[in-house]
Amino acid sequence: MAKPSRMKPPMGHDNGWWWQQAADGKLAIQRCASCQTLRHPPRPMCSECRSMDWDFIESCGRGTVTSYTVLHHPQFPGYDYPLIIVLVDLEEGTRLTAQLQDCDSEDVEFGMAVESYIHQDADGFKIPMFRPATEGADNAN
Repeated sequence: MAKPSRMKPPMGHDNGWWWQQAADGKLAIQRCASCQTLRHPPRPMCSECRSMDWDFIESCGRGTVTSYTVLHHPQFPGYDYPLIIVLVDLEEGTRLTAQLQDCDSEDVEFGMAVESYIHQDADGFKIPMFRPATEGADNAN
């Protein structure tokens, strides 16, 4: 029996472009075209200047763990537990929440260096995740 796939996020007008960038192997950060403020998650209006004009930059994918939680329950089909969910301060100056892989839950630390990569599920769905940074390595999405 095949393993169930993870729940897919809703993809609408305001965030579909972000998921397309992930499918293309990129970690994108939305940027206000007027004041250059970076924001995540994607949304239609800048919280700083209220502009509706935006573009995006590609993140280098490096950052540090600001906070984290380890989820044990409820266990949804398509996920391997425990799930380590981290809040990462990206080098570009904004934050992103994602799953941390390749790390035991007891080894996660505040301030630990992490790097992003694009994880691909068996069904082809791609999602940005993080793993502990390797010393001196460039981000290899």
